[in-house]
Amino acid sequence: MSTDSYVFQSVINKKPPHVLGGKGVRMTIEKDGVVYDDIVDGVTGAAVGALGWGDEDVLKIINDAAKNSSYTYPSLIGNQASEDLAKFYIDHSPKGAFASALWCCSGSESNENALKIIRQYWLERGKPKKTKFISRETSYHGFTLGALSISSNGRAELFKEVLIDQENTCLKMPVCFPYRFQKEGQTTEEYVQELMDALEKIILDADPATVASVTIETLPGSTMGTPPPPPGYLPGIRRLCDKYDILMHLDEVMCGTGRANPNGRLNCWENFLEPGQFPDIQTVGKTLGSGYVTIAGILVGPKIKDAYVKGSGQIIGSHTYASHGFNCAVALGIQKKIMENGLTKNMFEKGNLMGEKLKEALLLGKDCENNIVGDVRGIGGFWSIEFVKNKKTKEPFAKKLDVGHKMQDFCFKNKINVMGMQGSCSYKTGEGDFILLAPSFIITEEDVDEIVKRTVQAVKDCTEWLKEEGAL
Repeated sequence: MSTDSYVFQSVINKKPPHVLGGKGVRMTIEKDGVVYDDIVDGVTGAAVGALGWGDEDVLKIINDAAKNSSYTYPSLIGNQASEDLAKFYIDHSPKGAFASALWCCSGSESNENALKIIRQYWLERGKPKKTKFISRETSYHGFTLGALSISSNGRAELFKEVLIDQENTCLKMPVCFPYRFQKEGQTTEEYVQELMDALEKIILDADPATVASVTIETLPGSTMGTPPPPPGYLPGIRRLCDKYDILMHLDEVMCGTGRANPNGRLNCWENFLEPGQFPDIQTVGKTLGSGYVTIAGILVGPKIKDAYVKGSGQIIGSHTYASHGFNCAVALGIQKKIMENGLTKNMFEKGNLMGEKLKEALLLGKDCENNIVGDVRGIGGFWSIEFVKNKKTKEPFAKKLDVGHKMQDFCFKNKINVMGMQGSCSYKTGEGDFILLAPSFIITEEDVDEIVKRTVQAVKDCTEWLKEEGAL
């Protein structure tokens, strides 16, 4: 079989590992001409899978959707499936949080649309000077130019010359990352207040009358690896947005739609915001279609919808496959099955169990002082493990060692699929290595034990390799 590739992605002109099939939480992968069975899918692509692979009920959901779907351009003729999916998400969120939704095809597209919705909102309000978007350092909101413009990472750096103005329009506030940036002796309350003071200064320096929104990943993923926001952080941002008439935009493309909800529902922010606090606009994706269809979305709060209704009553622009009837019908069927089977509750419980067992094995267990794990962090079904050269000083490995991706390789050799990344310490230098774990919602306690067992062995293998390389 040829190793040449006709697909213009990843490593050019070389095929990446190919999936041959999957069932439940396990996959069969072909890599370099060798077939590997019983690969535990510990990250479901990019935190996409909810129902796992080869779900037989999904085949019926897809067939029924195909039989009842006829394509229409959404600006001219709509479809009931998109309406039903929007109502489902609204009904499974805290009352009063959302009033409307737009469906699209990717998380990048959802964040791109959110920027446009936010901009038009201020035009509808008669405040055209509100053109500045504040987001965080070390963040990722997608790979389109607009989404990259509110991001801050190595991928965005490559395109900085063609991004939206980073000095005057897309402003950056400090990242919230206690493991790396909470000072020794500093209390959580003091650290949170430091971040609130920094954000308020940015707002005041920019002139609140010109600031449109503040964008935050509720639980960041691919840039620094799932540090949960400390108590008071998201509520503090909500209060600052209210104080200065600014929209709060939460990006839950990776962490949302049931991956990390404490109440058996959908939104990750229900872990962190105070009762009665909601985002004004929220972007979602990934587990919405569980990898069976390409779908993401933008959830709009009542304040935004009301401004449009009282204003022009129209949305500027549209996309060919926005609110696509087939995609929405499949996503709705998948979400209904997830809810009916209590799988968001299962994900939260089994995910937290996985996190605790990883902490016990890698941070508290026998010989843990001899491994390279600096931190295990996350919540629900979204976790990461950060690797350091020195546990006490948190010194990262040299970037050239590429420990994050080496760990990904060692995990694969131990038959577990994870996502290896770099850049948690600095998006500019690329230092800081970690892996992401985001399994399917269907995992059992036995699956958790297998994930932990294989990951721990991979850490041992990587630690030994680093010793052999003279890096430890």
